[in-house]
Amino acid sequence: MALLEIACFNPESAVAASEAGADRIELCDNADVGGTTPPSNWLTDLRDKIRVPINIMVRPRGGDFVYSPEEFQEMKDVIISLKSVADGFVFGILKQDRTVDTARTSELVKLAAPLPCTFHRAFDETPDLFQALEDIVDCGSRTILTSGGVSSAIQNCDVLAKLVKQADSRIVVMPGGGVRSANIEELKAKTDALVFHSSALIAAQNVADAAEIKQMKVIVQPEI
Repeated sequence: MALLEIACFNPESAVAASEAGADRIELCDNADVGGTTPPSNWLTDLRDKIRVPINIMVRPRGGDFVYSPEEFQEMKDVIISLKSVADGFVFGILKQDRTVDTARTSELVKLAAPLPCTFHRAFDETPDLFQALEDIVDCGSRTILTSGGVSSAIQNCDVLAKLVKQADSRIVVMPGGGVRSANIEELKAKTDALVFHSSALIAAQNVADAAEIKQMKVIVQPEI
């Protein structure tokens, strides 16, 4: 059965997404830079309001994914402080040459254990997606969030299908990037992916659109 994860950039969005049927929440701040670590009180407050799993974005700032020692320590501190209340963590770390920083990624995965970790769309900036997938598998991450490279997921269906095939149940390849009800059926059919990621934001909204989530849920889980 396919699952739907919704990226939520404020607590109101997380509540709306949960009520609309999202299977999992990716909780972030600062949508304008693609998401950063949310305030810790958001998660603790939401625990009394929603029951679906909440994965926490661990990203100290917008911009590139090459982090200073101080920023990396900040990422570790977030995992340590929220491990008891989070259901998983989302992060991505690259080296100067834009390949996966396997040493640091492995360190965060081990720190988060037994909670699952997702390597986010920093993946799409790597020079060789297929090698990056192998690197991330070796690091112990459970999921890769990807649009299949530059541009949107629907424009990269062929690449996403190849990544899903290469993953071969070793890791979940989760298409994201412009995923909406208008294209998720095609994306599902062409990639064989089993988990999809969307912000479900429509126009200038800053809260996930409940109707959009419900439409996507019907498409990815028609048996419900």
